[in-house]
Amino acid sequence: MSRTRFALVAGGGTGGHLVPALAVARALAAGRPPGSVELVGSRRGLDRDLLAEAGVPVTLLPGRGIVRRADPASLLANAAALCALSWAVVLALGVVARRRPGVVVAMGGYASVPVALAAAVLAVPVVLVNVDARPGAANRLVGRFAKAAAVAFPDTPLPRAVVTGAPVRAEIVAAARPSEADRLAARRQLGLPEERRVVAAVGGSLGARRINTAVLELARLWSGRPDAALYHVVGSRDYEWAAATAPEGPAALWYRQVEYERHMASFYQAADVVVCRAGANTVAELAVVGVASLLVPLPGAPGDHQRANAAALAGAGAAVVIDDDQCDGARLAAELDALWSRPGATGSMAKAAAALGRPEALAAVTEVVEAHARHRRGTDRAAQHATAGADARDGAP
Repeated sequence: MSRTRFALVAGGGTGGHLVPALAVARALAAGRPPGSVELVGSRRGLDRDLLAEAGVPVTLLPGRGIVRRADPASLLANAAALCALSWAVVLALGVVARRRPGVVVAMGGYASVPVALAAAVLAVPVVLVNVDARPGAANRLVGRFAKAAAVAFPDTPLPRAVVTGAPVRAEIVAAARPSEADRLAARRQLGLPEERRVVAAVGGSLGARRINTAVLELARLWSGRPDAALYHVVGSRDYEWAAATAPEGPAALWYRQVEYERHMASFYQAADVVVCRAGANTVAELAVVGVASLLVPLPGAPGDHQRANAAALAGAGAAVVIDDDQCDGARLAAELDALWSRPGATGSMAKAAAALGRPEALAAVTEVVEAHARHRRGTDRAAQHATAGADARDGAP
């Protein structure tokens, strides 16, 4: 396997960056010789576990995100983060120099910054992929020297922006607009009752304490309901706490907790309503599949980007937005009862979501990457042939 790469795809640290990075890496690797595409992620977070079966080479670098507070503990943590970033840039320079990629794809977040900076120093083209409505500080920095920015939303304030939509993994695209048979099959796969109304809750790969607390409260409020089912993806951070706090004793309600859901396509297909944060990846997947949602934007997110993401679905009638400080079991119960009191309401929301979905976004992102990649004579001939049209548009030899 050659150590030379067509592309380095850099991103990770959280599932919101890691999942689309993996989707882009796999799409770019398709039809190329083994080892042509490499993922560069973070040693922190879920990267090591989730990338164990990535199907492409993986390198993990040190680093951590910046804490946006000014107390002494946060300042100390940020000093450590800057030291880790500096060391990660040194390591990334070695990775880029050895791999000699034709392009670096920066997927956003702190894990992508060292590789993007190293690429800029070594004159390797950088393509930024920004999936949030409002770019964070890392993406604004990388956007200054990126050849192009593939963005999910129109009017994203980044230089050389191309609207592609957010890249969604192939298994989610395959789950788009499920039939009734698909829905029943998904429920059987997850062990859900087939005839009940299903509320599926998830707070991201680590979990969201606010959502987890509200769902546990909802489970207690609905303990006597034989018509409802709650499928609760708790996340790794809260799993032990949530398991100890779960309702006990016999109940008419069907309720189940899981730590992490690896079958997200079935998760979306099985649900009548999804309760979740409004990360860009989640919002894009809700739209591609077509499912109603109650969105609880993360407060304090950089640029309040989760609220902007949620507004895209809510404005189309595909979601209800609940402020974080208003999210509790009683509010969830009230919103869900209001939806179910109107026949066909969740179905109409699902159709509105699907109308916003962009299942072609992954292909559009890879086209932008191909167009700006630097191809070398005698390497990756199959890829050169497959992307000749993109190269011609970009002026590549």
